Amino acid sequence: MSVALTIGMLARETGVKVPTIRFYEQIGLLGTAARTASNRRVYDLLALQRLRFIRHARELGFPVDAIRQLLVLTDNCERSCAEVDAIATAHLDEINSRLVRLQSLKTEIGRMISDCRRGRVGECRIIAVLADHMHCVNTEH
Repeated sequence: MSVALTIGMLARETGVKVPTIRFYEQIGLLGTAARTASNRRVYDLLALQRLRFIRHARELGFPVDAIRQLLVLTDNCERSCAEVDAIATAHLDEINSRLVRLQSLKTEIGRMISDCRRGRVGECRIIAVLADHMHCVNTEH
């Protein structure tokens, strides 16, 4: 039995908005949908599974290009998993890098707030630090 889902049904099944589905189709993440006689898109079970994959990968923060690479790999099941591992490892490295930057930002903003004397804006430490990056303890943000 084949499945024929309209774009609205596919959206409800996956939690992906219709414009996003069209965008994924446009950029080639999701294959071009078949069309009915009235030119309405219809999707099969493979499209449903692929869109679920894309959505979950996006939720995990994978960039579109990495998802594209992963999808190519899923289409070639006999290939080594090493490429998949490399893509996931690169993504994890980027997450760790962002966490370091976010921790630095958290520390800097916390310091700005604690140094603020809650006086007048003209004497505000937060404004002073924002106005001159040299007042920051860590200039790597």
